[in-house]
Amino acid sequence: MVVCGDDGLAHRLAGELRVVYGEQVTLVVPPAERSVRPPVVGRARATTAALLDRVTAAVNRAGAGGEPVGGERVVEAAEPNEEALAAAGVERAAALALVYDDDETNIRAALTARRLNPRLRLVLRLYNRRLGQHIEELLDQAAALAAGGGDGSGSDASTTVLSDADTAAPALAATAVAGTSKVVQTDGLLLRAVERTPRPGQVAEPGLATLALLSANGNGGGGAEGSDLDDEQGPLLLPDAAAVRGATGRGTVVLEQVSYSGPALPPSRGAVPFASLFSRRLRWSLAGMVGCVVALAVALWLVTGVHPLSAFYLTLLDLFAIDNPAIGESVGRQILQLLSGLVGLLLLPVLLAAVLEALGTFRTASALRKPPRGMGGHVVLLGLGKIGTRVMTRLRELNIPVVCVESDPDARGLATARRLRVPVVLGDVTQEGVLEAAKIHRAHALLAVTSADTTNLEAALYARSVRPDLRVVLRLYDDDFATAVYRTLRAAHPRASTRSRSVSHLAAPAFAGAMMGRQILGAIPVERRVLLFAAVDVGRHPQLDGKTVAEAFRAGAWRVLALDKGDLPGRSGRGLSGGGSRDESASDEGYEDGRHSGLVWDLPDSYVLSGADRVVLAATRTGLAELLGRRRERAGA
Repeated sequence: MVVCGDDGLAHRLAGELRVVYGEQVTLVVPPAERSVRPPVVGRARATTAALLDRVTAAVNRAGAGGEPVGGERVVEAAEPNEEALAAAGVERAAALALVYDDDETNIRAALTARRLNPRLRLVLRLYNRRLGQHIEELLDQAAALAAGGGDGSGSDASTTVLSDADTAAPALAATAVAGTSKVVQTDGLLLRAVERTPRPGQVAEPGLATLALLSANGNGGGGAEGSDLDDEQGPLLLPDAAAVRGATGRGTVVLEQVSYSGPALPPSRGAVPFASLFSRRLRWSLAGMVGCVVALAVALWLVTGVHPLSAFYLTLLDLFAIDNPAIGESVGRQILQLLSGLVGLLLLPVLLAAVLEALGTFRTASALRKPPRGMGGHVVLLGLGKIGTRVMTRLRELNIPVVCVESDPDARGLATARRLRVPVVLGDVTQEGVLEAAKIHRAHALLAVTSADTTNLEAALYARSVRPDLRVVLRLYDDDFATAVYRTLRAAHPRASTRSRSVSHLAAPAFAGAMMGRQILGAIPVERRVLLFAAVDVGRHPQLDGKTVAEAFRAGAWRVLALDKGDLPGRSGRGLSGGGSRDESASDEGYEDGRHSGLVWDLPDSYVLSGADRVVLAATRTGLAELLGRRRERAGA
C-alpha cells in the first residue's frame, strides 16, 4: 500500500493500514514532514501498535498462523510526480491513496499512477464531489481499456473518490447516536458491535449476530493494555453455535442495529397542516368572535320572538353593517343592533390578522423552522459548514431529530436544513441563551462541529454545566488537543459520555477500507484482534456458491450476515420463510433512497446461496484473505 499526503490524514491512514489490516505501507510525504511529529500513529496509537506487534509475535511463536503486522517505509518528495511514485513502488503496489489537501495535486498524481500501473486500486481525496464522480469514471475507464477492453468488472483496479466531510460525518453521527464511532454502515443502516456481559453461570443474550466471545479473564473492551499476551483464553472470533452455548460466563460481542426510539419526526415534505396556519391566540380570538355572534343571535330571538334562523340572519346583517336600521323597533332590538355593529368593528382586525398569518405561514413554509415547544431527546448540532451539513443529512436519514445552531446566516447548510425542515437557531453559540433556544436541557447529545476548536470546547463546557450527563461529541482539528480534551472531560464527568475526535481520525478508516477494495465496509476491533465486514458476490467465490448459509459458515474465518436482495427481483422470498428481516419494521421516512429495505438479516441456515446473490459477511483478516484469494496471490508473489 502506498499513501501520499501532506497532513495528519496521511499518517493516520498509514497507521490504520498497518495496525488494523496488517499491510505493508510506503508513506510519501514532503521533506518538511520529516521534522513534524506524526500526529496519530507515533503517539496516540503507539501503545496499540506496539501491543499488536507483540501479540502477533506471540501468536506466530505459538504456531497459531497469524499474519505479521506490516512495516512502514517513508519516501520524501516535494510532490507526487512520476519519479516519486516510481520510488514508492507504485508499479508493484496493490493500492494508492492520494490524500493531499489540494484537489489538483491528487488528480494529477492519479492520472500518472494509472498510467504506471493500470491494475492499481486508487483512492482519491477530493473536495469537489461532482468533479470526483467524473474523475472516478474516467480512471475506471482507463483501467478497463488498459486491461484489454470490457467494463473492467472482473478487475480489482477500482477508483474511489472520498472527501473528509463524506467520511467523517457518518462517524460523527454514529458517535452522537450510539456513543461510539466503531460502527459499520451498509445500505442506509447503522450497525454497531456491543459487548454483553452475562451474569455468573449464564450465557449472554444474542443480538443480530454473535461476532465473538470475549476473553475468559474479562479483559475485554477497547484494548488489551495490561492483559496477558499468552493467555490461551483470548477472544474467539466468529464462534459456532456450540461454542456460544458452551461459553458460560464469557461475554459476547454482538451486532446490533442503531435506531432511534424517541418521538416521531415531523414530515419533511407535504402540505402545511391547517393548525399551523394560525397562532394559538388568533384561534382563540376567532372562537370568541363566533361565541359573541351566537350569543347575540340567541338574545335577538328571545327579545323579538322571531324565528332562530331569522335572528341569526339579522345579527349577521348588523354585524357586517348592512343597511337595515331598526327604526320603529323595540329598544331591546335597537340595543342589540348597536352591539352587533360594535362586534363587527372588532371582527375587522381579527380577520386582517388571520389573512396576514396565513400568508406568512405559506411564505415561511420553505424557510427555517424554529425548535417546537416540548422538543426533547434530540441532537443539538453546532455548525452547518461542509461537515456539519453532512452530519445533519445523516442524522435525518436515521430518523433522528436534530436542532442546528449556526452563526452565519449565509452558511452553506442552511439551504439543506430548509429543504429537510430541520429546526435552526441563528446565533453565536458562545452567547447566552442560544443553546437554551436549541433546547439543550432536554437534548440527547451535543455535536460541536464548527470550524473553531475553542468554540466547540466552549459550547461543550457550557452544555455540561447545564446538563452534566449530556453526551458530548467534539470535532477538533489537532489530535493532541483532542486527546487532552477527551481525558479532561472524562475525568471531570466520569458518568457522562464524551468523545473528541479530529477529522483525520474519523476519515482514516473509510480511506483504509477503500484501499482494501470496494467490498470492504468497515472494521471493528475486538480486544486484540479485528473483524472485517465486506460485501461480496457469491458467484465469484466457490466457498459460498451453491451452499446453504450453514454450510458456507466457517468458524473463525467468515460468516454470512445478510443478503442484499435490492437488485434481485423475484428472489425476495426464496428460502426465507419465517426468517424475515429484523429491520423491516423500521420506518424509512427521511431516507432519500430507501435502500435499507434491500438487506435481509437473520437468514435461515437452510437458505441456499446462488451465484446471483450478493451477501454481507463478517470475516477475520486471514479468513477474508483466503476468501478473496489474496493469500494465493501473495504466495505466488
